[in-house]
Amino acid sequence: MFAVRIHGRGGQGAVTAAEMLSVAAFREGRHAQAFPTFGSERTGAPVVSFCRMDDEPIRLREPITEPDAVIVQDPTLLHQVDVFGGLRVGGYLLLNTSRGLAELGLADLAAGRAPGRTVTAPATELAREHLGRPLPNAALLGGFAALTGQVSLDAVLAAIRDRFRGAVGEGNAAAATATYHHVVDQLRSPAHA
Repeated sequence: MFAVRIHGRGGQGAVTAAEMLSVAAFREGRHAQAFPTFGSERTGAPVVSFCRMDDEPIRLREPITEPDAVIVQDPTLLHQVDVFGGLRVGGYLLLNTSRGLAELGLADLAAGRAPGRTVTAPATELAREHLGRPLPNAALLGGFAALTGQVSLDAVLAAIRDRFRGAVGEGNAAAATATYHHVVDQLRSPAHA
């Protein structure tokens, strides 16, 4: 089983991201589930959502405390919530930011992890460019596909287009594709080799 925890703020689409990720896995013939947990249910409040994917039926229903991957939609959560809690050394970490890990004070975190498992992506900027709105959720799913290989970009794009029709779907798909290529390029750079 592959378990994903998504940290965001209310209004950024963390719950929708988990749902679209589960649809992408399902489209590829896997079993999947997605569900959220809320604190204070208001725009801007921290939100956590979860997605599990497996080749076998999934019977677990509890929150994911030891994820295989963590997606952080809002870098301001780094100093407010334990977003890295339970993440294994071999786990994947995708941060939505245009800043480098050293700028964020996370160079030691990346150094202590397996190579090529921690990346940043400017998903908010790419969403603004392609969608016209600063919503990073769909864009980050493209980055997740590139980072982990757990779902294909094609499955992510199909899930996005299933959820959002017309120009919104195409804008989100373009942002996801751009984030996918950004992560691929980052993983190919000498710093990740």
